[in-house]
Amino acid sequence: MVEWPEAYVLAKQINEVAAGRTIVEAEANHSPHGFAFFNHPSELYPLLLEGKSIIGANHGTGHTCGGNVEIACGDKLLVISTPIRYYAPGSKVPAKHQLRLLLDDGASLTCTVQMWGAMMVSDLADVKFPEAYTINQMPEPVSDAFDYTYFCGMAEGKRNLSAKAFLATEQRIPGLGNGALQDVLYNCGIHPRQRLDALTEAQMRSMFESVKTTLRAMCEQGGRDTEKDLFGNAGGYVTKLSKKTKEMPCHVCGSHIVREAFLGGNIYFCPTCQPYEKKK
Repeated sequence: MVEWPEAYVLAKQINEVAAGRTIVEAEANHSPHGFAFFNHPSELYPLLLEGKSIIGANHGTGHTCGGNVEIACGDKLLVISTPIRYYAPGSKVPAKHQLRLLLDDGASLTCTVQMWGAMMVSDLADVKFPEAYTINQMPEPVSDAFDYTYFCGMAEGKRNLSAKAFLATEQRIPGLGNGALQDVLYNCGIHPRQRLDALTEAQMRSMFESVKTTLRAMCEQGGRDTEKDLFGNAGGYVTKLSKKTKEMPCHVCGSHIVREAFLGGNIYFCPTCQPYEKKK
């Protein structure tokens, strides 16, 4: 899957290099993958996409939940929730891929699923996708509509959840996953295990502000340095907490960054800057 900052960057780059181009060849499921998901039989993808012109792309905020890349292709909508790569005319495309689009200038767009990912097509005039991709349509987390009142409304009835569970599970903020979460919580000094009902009003507001400012910084700087953009380049946002910073000193206090398993994935935190207090 891709998270919100990377979807933002991918969509922007697709608009720069592929908008206006026509898909002359489409191929799905060339390399079968157990966690690559399609909403049509793979043999139908050429019929659905070939001959369609790429109108433009966005970061999953038009018809589906955030964290996807939506590409309008003529009268079709292609939704991708896995990394996308661009190969210039004459470049060699990787042997393994789950979706390949050859454009009329000889360039290609490909998707190669890593953990899991979906590549789905619908009629643009009547968009129909599985419920999981549409149920959490919401204001973009960096928009004015995503304000503190909206954020507190999301927390109603969920105060027994940890900060990680609240922000990064069940797609409450679609596209905010376990990767981007780490810096969001580090920047506001909240431990991923900390329950919401142990947070003060000031801490809740600080967490809200961190969601907006951290995601905005990740987008503006070309995505995180742990992920790749459309051209295979690492993002320019230097992560403070990630697999790259494990056991390194915290840049604020000097304590060593800790990695632990929690809720089906790793969490990273500074034990000094992000203290954990169990609710009594």
